[in-house]
Formats: sequence, C-alpha cells, structure tokens
Amino acid sequence: MHKFSNINPEYKVWFSTIEGEGILGDGKWKILKKIEECGSLVQACEELGITYRRTWNSLKKIEKQLGFNLLETSRGGAEGGSTHLTEDGIRLIKAFDHFHKRVDKIMKQEFVKFMEELNV
Repeated sequence: MHKFSNINPEYKVWFSTIEGEGILGDGKWKILKKIEECGSLVQACEELGITYRRTWNSLKKIEKQLGFNLLETSRGGAEGGSTHLTEDGIRLIKAFDHFHKRVDKIMKQEFVKFMEELNV
C-alpha cells in the first residue's frame, strides 16, 4: 500500500453574511430538500433525525438573513399540516445544487492534481 493511498478529499460548502455569520450550507440545504420532498417539516426532521424546534428556528433565522420566506406552511386539519418551499426557496436550493455540482467537479479535478504532486 502506498503511503498516500488512503487520502480522500472532504469539504463543506456554505455561504455566510459579510460579517461571517453562516446562512446556508450543506446541512440546511439537505433539510430544505427533504422538506420539499416530504411536504412536511415534521417528517423531514424525523427522517433526518434532527429536532423540529431547532430546525424551525434555524430556518426562520435564514429567512431573516436573506430577507425572504423559504417556507409556506399550512396548519392542521384532517390530514395534518404541510410545509413546502416558496418559489424563492426552490430557486435557492436549485442554485445551491448547481453550485455544489460545479464545486464538486472542480474539487475532483484539483484532487487529481494534488495526488499527482505527491507522485501517486
């Protein structure tokens, strides 16, 4: 086994305010995608194994930072409530998807160069 053969790149992508306060990263992106998939914040939290209250508060904070709503909610009723992304929320996760795919591609290319520099 070569001494560098067990190296694998790992990284996280996130956006922050100019002051450095986190807005949106991989974790919140996954939450938003799961909400849209499930149509329910409660179900999304259950499936991801995260707490509802903390997630709700985090998403509300993001909305405040961005200046627009990410979520549309409807309460209770016979079938229970629902949560969906707003058009802006959908646009945000799609743009993050596309951004992430481009960054992933660059990271893979740069990792190959890194390994070449190690003469692997």
